[in-house]
Parts: sequence; structure tokens; C-alpha cells
Amino acid sequence: MTTRYALYFAPAQGSPWWEFGSRWLGRDDCRDLQLAQPALAQIAPAELQAATEQPRRYGFHATLKAPFALSAGHTLDELTTRLQALADTLKPVALGPLQAAMLGDFVALLPVKVPDPLAALAAACVTGLDDLRAPLSAAELLRRRVDHLDAREQALLARYGYPYVLERYRLHLTLSGAVAPPMAHGIMQAVATPVAGLNARVPLVLDRLCLFMEPSPGAPFKRIAEVELRA
Repeated sequence: MTTRYALYFAPAQGSPWWEFGSRWLGRDDCRDLQLAQPALAQIAPAELQAATEQPRRYGFHATLKAPFALSAGHTLDELTTRLQALADTLKPVALGPLQAAMLGDFVALLPVKVPDPLAALAAACVTGLDDLRAPLSAAELLRRRVDHLDAREQALLARYGYPYVLERYRLHLTLSGAVAPPMAHGIMQAVATPVAGLNARVPLVLDRLCLFMEPSPGAPFKRIAEVELRA
């Protein structure tokens, strides 16, 4: 059984953005509890549940370092200590207003304007902990080398275990799995008003690093630690 960890940004538990995202996906990632999803005029409950099945397992988050196993000789205690040290070097980043958009074949919340400091923060999260990561096996690399990755993304996958890092990174908080355009449109319509309200009342700030754990393959990811950015 292989435990995996992931470094995410997730809003503080109990905050308005966390309440929105957790209710939307139907899961509390801190306590690993199912939650009632919102009742929507344009999307039936069963359709919303199906559309959010894939991201529900991961919790409401933006990926900073994709799921990885620890290499031999490294421990969770070491990972959490390093996570704190990393957070002490990073400053919070105001993400500005977010909007729902299609990203490939799924719907996510993305910054309307990408803040300048974000790229350096995301790169530090990828590179600063990479010595703790177990390399992907040949079989895992082969499985992840899908046709749509270009040469640079293939190289990033081989080096960091994930293709969408460094200059290919794009911060997003996932709202759905793969959906057809009509469902995607319905989702974007459904979240437009609540997201606009959150943007106005409590603009989202990337102010913490959250450690999530997948205890066994396919199990839900649970938030097990978080540290605030203190630089």
C-alpha cells in the first residue's frame, strides 16, 4: 500500500471560500465527511453529484505540488518540517477576482488576472520539496505520457513527476470532472453569482500551504496539516 501526499492551497476551514467549495463538491476535506450539495435550478442533484465525483475525492483546492510518494528514508515528520520551513520563505499572494471557465474538458475557478508573484511561489513549492519525492516508475511514466503532452511537458513530467509545473503551471480550483459543453455552461452559470459575491466580500488570498494525504490508491485525499505563509 502506497501513501501519497500532495501540496495544495485550500481556503481556511470554515472560511466563506471553503464553505462554498466544500458544499459545491459535497465533501469536507478536513474531516472526510460528505456534505449536502446546493440545490440548483439548472442542474439536477444526480447530475451535479456525477459531475463533481472526480474532484470530490481531492477536495476543494489548487494544486501546488501534485500527489507524490515519499522516497525511501524520508518520513511524514520530515515532510511537515520542510513544509513549515518553506512556508516561512513565502509571502501570501492576493489572487484577485476568480471566474469559472473551461480548462480542457472540465470547469474550474481561475484568476481573472494572474498575479505576478504566483509563478515564483508555485515553482518554489515544486522544486523546494522535490528531493523528498519518490521518482515515478517506468510504468507510471508511461501511463502519464498521454498524447496531448508536448515535448516540454514530457520533460517536466520526467523531472518533477507532473507536466503542468513551472512555466506550464496554471492555478485553478477544480469544480467538475470532464463534462460536455452544455453541463459546463450550466455549472458556470450556477456559480457565477456566489463567486462574484465572494470576490466582492472576501477576495481570496493564497495564504497557506496545505498538506493532503491519500492513504491508499483511490482513497479520498484528506487535509492533514497546513502552515501559513510568513515571509
